[in-house]
Amino acid sequence: METLYHQTNKHIQEVQSMMGHLEKTDRQSVHLLENDLQARIDQIFNHLERLEILVSKEPLNRRQNAKLRVDQLKYDVQHLRTALHNFQHRRYDREAQEREREELMSRTFTTNDADTSIPMDETLQQNSNLHNAHRGMDDLLGSSSSILNGLRDQRSTLKGTHKKMLDVANMLGLSNTVMRLIERRATTDKFIMIGGMLLTCVFMFLVIRYLG
Repeated sequence: METLYHQTNKHIQEVQSMMGHLEKTDRQSVHLLENDLQARIDQIFNHLERLEILVSKEPLNRRQNAKLRVDQLKYDVQHLRTALHNFQHRRYDREAQEREREELMSRTFTTNDADTSIPMDETLQQNSNLHNAHRGMDDLLGSSSSILNGLRDQRSTLKGTHKKMLDVANMLGLSNTVMRLIERRATTDKFIMIGGMLLTCVFMFLVIRYLG
């Protein structure tokens, strides 16, 4: 398991480094880099599936720590995948905006035709504002998705930590009062997490409805 873990961690670091070259890559080559990054991310997810199987076979005294390490790798690669998708959405928007601008500029307008004499500057500005609004919404949705994924990962971590603390408490023979305090704190953290997720969902709904 250790060999696969370190190999997967190395792949994640390589993807992080390659992500920094996306903005600097020319338009003819950027889609090749995107495809390479997507293939590497898919391979990392395959490694994570194998790691989760190996974690379940670890001894009990090492299983919880191994699971936390794998969960951290999963969180890192999910963040990278979201960042790649956000970059692709922004690139698609830019290319669509440029195509529409070229189409507008290539049209023939006559001074005698009232239907075709459109104020070019105003039309281009409206088109730019519309794309900026869509791009902002895509960025917001991507960030909200990352937040929700992070909250889900924190929930799994809290559940594992809670179970581990109860196991340690049982081994040390702590009093029932202390154990109840631990359980009450875990329940409070759970409600806080759920409340945060609900507020994020409501905020996303309001933004989509307003921009729509």
